[in-house]
Amino acid sequence: MATGLDDNFVTTDYRQLASYPVRSTGGYGGEDVPLISGQNGAPVTFTQIEHVPTQSIGNHQPSLIHIDGKDVDVPKYEFPGWVPPTELKLETLEAVDKKSLHHPSRGVLGEIYATAIAGNDVTSSVLYIVGVTSTLAGQLSPICMLLAGCVLYLFKAIIGEAGSAIPLNGGAYSLLLNTTTKPMAALAACLTLLSYVATAVVSATECMTYASNLVPELDVYWGTIILLALVCILCILGITECAFLAVGVFIVHIASMCFLIAVAATFMVQNPEIMAANLREPLKYDWPLSLIFGFCVALLGVTGYETSVNYIEEQQKGVFFKTLFNTWLIVFLMNPALSIVCMGVLDLNTIESHHRDVLAKVAYDAGGKYFGLWIAADACTVLLGSLITAFVGMTGVARRLALDRCLPQFLLAENRWRRTNHLIPFTFFVVCTLLFVLLNGSVRSLANVYSLAFLCVMSLYAIGTMILKYKRGSIRRAVKASWPTCFAALAFSAIAILGNVLLAPNHLIWFIIYFGIVSVVMLGMFERVRVLKWFLYALSQSPQSWQDRFAGVTQMAMDKIRSQKVAFFATSENLEILSKAVAYIQSNELTKWIKIVYLYEDLNDPVIKRLAENLRVIDRCYPKMVFDLVLVNQDMSPEVVAQISLRLGIPRNFMFISCPPENVVLDIAEYGGLRIITH
Repeated sequence: MATGLDDNFVTTDYRQLASYPVRSTGGYGGEDVPLISGQNGAPVTFTQIEHVPTQSIGNHQPSLIHIDGKDVDVPKYEFPGWVPPTELKLETLEAVDKKSLHHPSRGVLGEIYATAIAGNDVTSSVLYIVGVTSTLAGQLSPICMLLAGCVLYLFKAIIGEAGSAIPLNGGAYSLLLNTTTKPMAALAACLTLLSYVATAVVSATECMTYASNLVPELDVYWGTIILLALVCILCILGITECAFLAVGVFIVHIASMCFLIAVAATFMVQNPEIMAANLREPLKYDWPLSLIFGFCVALLGVTGYETSVNYIEEQQKGVFFKTLFNTWLIVFLMNPALSIVCMGVLDLNTIESHHRDVLAKVAYDAGGKYFGLWIAADACTVLLGSLITAFVGMTGVARRLALDRCLPQFLLAENRWRRTNHLIPFTFFVVCTLLFVLLNGSVRSLANVYSLAFLCVMSLYAIGTMILKYKRGSIRRAVKASWPTCFAALAFSAIAILGNVLLAPNHLIWFIIYFGIVSVVMLGMFERVRVLKWFLYALSQSPQSWQDRFAGVTQMAMDKIRSQKVAFFATSENLEILSKAVAYIQSNELTKWIKIVYLYEDLNDPVIKRLAENLRVIDRCYPKMVFDLVLVNQDMSPEVVAQISLRLGIPRNFMFISCPPENVVLDIAEYGGLRIITH
């Protein structure tokens, strides 16, 4: 692979710039990083070939780049530099601690803890939905609640398939990241982030509102801010501490709701005339419209169901599916029952006037003053649980986005005391508090935004799972949703979105405003290099003194942004797959340095030579990129991938593979988040 250098060879190596990692030249062919041992304790033989054999004519500052004698029109600031190849090196890798392969919080949540975190969010939704549903649908409201539970059953299979195939934090983002493009996945992440911000602010505000009914001296404004700060501190302590509190809140809430249903049912039997009068009341719309509008609102009574997949990595094996079933069963049984007892205790006019605290009113009328106060206190606690869920879910999603460079890298900082990413919940607290202050405590617009964001996220799960079936059908998964299930779920979620927009068109305006703000922030992370290119172009039209002052700094900033190396695991020399992989990386990642990794058994494997020859072709097709060929004498395993990650200095979430065949069992989570980019 090595070629001699002559006087016309430009030897400037962009990888020697300060913005790039220092590379060892001490005869080891790669970075001097100790690695763990291979399978069965056997050492791994590691081979690295620097495959960029390029030459140029005698112009050391060419406006037109020449690769292998061919002219390539590439701006100088985008050309990575001439990189002289090195000779082949062999070495034996040393061992490191296997405990460092995964984050300490991985797999710490059992069934009750995982169910409680998601369950608090789901069951808190009915507090303010049951009254609105009864107002719109009248006596049809229990049927609407039942329909919403049936639709949620469809999503149980869909989310289950997505989570079992791609068991990574991030929810819809991780699903779309492994099936579509990164910008498309980032849009899904924007919806998820927006829903968590809205959930946190609304839940904290409503919690303090309920608390002020119990303690009139309580200041709702400052109480909301203090509550956000306390949950932030709890989240910094760790997910286990959050889970302990969530379990307590969840058990008390479910017990309170069961007792409320029993007391209200007894009251219904003793006072049947209230239900009879409600059944005689005329509907607000014709019965088909009443049923549709009631269903559209009732589906908002299951918001938070998708939360479980956002912390799937923290759940023990097999717990995720139990969490989905448990939360679905609770909603399916409890929401229609609460709707029935509301109509059996209160007339429809009273339900409409008390739609924000209808359950407390039911408890007051059916069980007396102190029972009403108890249900109001229970509402406070479950809203607190929903707030905790928002912080936990946001931490999982934001950490995943920061690892993928969709959010700033400083969010990944860990404190030595608890080894948690403390800056994520702190930043989330700051954002929520600023938003609450800017809205002057009036969070109605945020509640509207949350409704549409949730429905859009659920629609993306249906779409993403269908893409998963089509493009990643060979990936093994424990649960499979049928095609009719996916289409039906998508249709119902689309109807719910349309129905809610028709009921309140101004909700759509607020949603577009908030979503636009979040999207601009996310888009800015993706388009940093493009913005700097525009700045360089504008700078080229400015006075020479400005160019001398800012051009070099701007180019260094671009180099630093694109200094992240990425790796693609090639299974063959197939030129089409290599080209697709490089095209994907160039379009979706801010990098110009790709390492093609091939795992082999025999160094005389003919694939190695053909792969090197095809990479030479790829090198000519992509002059803005630098390619290395890395050969590892070992089979594919999580340990070997960790070895390569440490040796090359490439995080595992920046390592890509093609979709594995059906006969290959590949758990993406065990491999630290390898991304599937071709099929």
